Amino acid sequence: MTQSSHVDYQTDPSQYKHWKLEFDGPVATLRADFDEDAGLRPGYKLKLNSYDLGVDIELNDAIGRVRFEHPEVRTVVLTSAKDKVFCSGANIFMLGLSSHSWKVNFCKFTNETRNGLEDSSTYSGLKFLAAINGACAGGGYELALACDEIILVDDRSSAVSLPEVPLLGVLPGTGGLTRLTDKRHVRHDLADMLCTSAEGVRGEKALNWRLVDGLAKPAVFAQKVRERALELAAGSDRPSGATGVILRPLQRSTEPDAMRYPLLSVELDRVKRSATLTVKGPVGAQPTTIAAIEACGDNWYPLALARQLEDAILSLRTNELEIGIWLLKTEGSSDEVLTLDASLLEHRDHWLVRETIGLWRRTLSRLDVSSRSLFAVIEPGSCFAGTLLELALACDRIYQLILPEDSTRSPCIALTEANFGLYPMVTGQSRLQRRFYDEVAALQAVRAEIGKPLDGEAASRLGLVTSSPDDIDWTDELRMAVEERVSMSPDALSGLEANLRFNGQENMFTRIFGRLTAWQNWIFQRPNAVGEKGALKVYGKGDKAAFDWNRV
Repeated sequence: MTQSSHVDYQTDPSQYKHWKLEFDGPVATLRADFDEDAGLRPGYKLKLNSYDLGVDIELNDAIGRVRFEHPEVRTVVLTSAKDKVFCSGANIFMLGLSSHSWKVNFCKFTNETRNGLEDSSTYSGLKFLAAINGACAGGGYELALACDEIILVDDRSSAVSLPEVPLLGVLPGTGGLTRLTDKRHVRHDLADMLCTSAEGVRGEKALNWRLVDGLAKPAVFAQKVRERALELAAGSDRPSGATGVILRPLQRSTEPDAMRYPLLSVELDRVKRSATLTVKGPVGAQPTTIAAIEACGDNWYPLALARQLEDAILSLRTNELEIGIWLLKTEGSSDEVLTLDASLLEHRDHWLVRETIGLWRRTLSRLDVSSRSLFAVIEPGSCFAGTLLELALACDRIYQLILPEDSTRSPCIALTEANFGLYPMVTGQSRLQRRFYDEVAALQAVRAEIGKPLDGEAASRLGLVTSSPDDIDWTDELRMAVEERVSMSPDALSGLEANLRFNGQENMFTRIFGRLTAWQNWIFQRPNAVGEKGALKVYGKGDKAAFDWNRV
């Protein structure tokens, strides 16, 4: 399969081909009704509610609209509109036709979408209930596992399964293995049984094994799902009388070597295999009251910027595979960013502000798991302060210019309380905690500088930047650093960056993106999976996979 054409991550309900989104008071229902003839790429059909990237782009959009456009919704029910099938997982023929990079990016995005369900449940009070009303296999069950609870129809045929190992020679790729153990506490031997059997588990056994949370006979299934959805909703603090914010289409212009948004520009240098992302800081007086924030709608600066930045990250990851390094810059007034952060912190419990913080948290996490080198470049006119400083703290290196002969023009960074936990990584740590390994003295020294402009020398003393060259060395040092970086093995750099970005204790999310994903990426390249007689290649053709029996 060729993946040369551009993938657009922007959509809206009027364009959906695969999901039906319905609203009934505090409950929204997402019905999977995948159009088998509407795959994102030619060469396969989305039979039995099997999905591809296009299906998940719609799912991501739908959940985002529930978050912002429907604050009255407290529970989202995920179910199927097809008879006897919930979801059969990722489309196998799509995977068999896809390049390695396509498979990896596909799994990464679906992982992020599923992690996003749990993120909203944890931080925003939006609960998710999987109503499995038919066969549920592979990635379909992994989607259910990302929900708060699972109800399975008890009709003697509907089952949950993770058949990737016996059928395809690969792993459940979107968190299934890890959620069985870390989230649902399924005994490891029972998880072993489930994951090495193609048949799946149904009824009482599924309940006893902790694979589902409830059962219901077909005659009362809809009633039980509704009752449980309302019970989950009763425990949420999302507002019942608030007016949502409509998420309008992004303003984006695309050129051969650039993408331009109102608050963000992306310049591509294909010869140097680099992209420069320049974020424009807020301009003018920022709203400080809830009424003023609500009046801005989706033009409110932090919401608008997060949407644009997320779109740029996803587009670069999928469409620009040879761009190996992203240089992050900002331009604007740090004072305006400090004012913005004060409003975010003051109103952080208001539903719209909370959802905007959540979008920033998830967008920054997309940076963390992007397999690109990230360098922050702090030059005159930069506004790396507070929330925008998080962009730099997410980078592998931070370069800050010093102007010894003109200290008034030396670029400064500034910390706010937002840098101390408003946007935790998936580890639960702030990026400052990650940077300083939770060392009390270092964090106290940094906290004492909140609100103060920090030039390169001050930032270096605090350990906040990697290098602070003066104007004599700046151009050459930065150029050599970039040239050196892009000359190295992309594979080795991806492994290096992933290990260094997530230090400290593991949790379910780091294990999904680290251990599980790393093994899956390796398996995706092995002949046992993708060779001419590999399980992924021969699936559905009537041939038996030919395995290399050496254990590696």
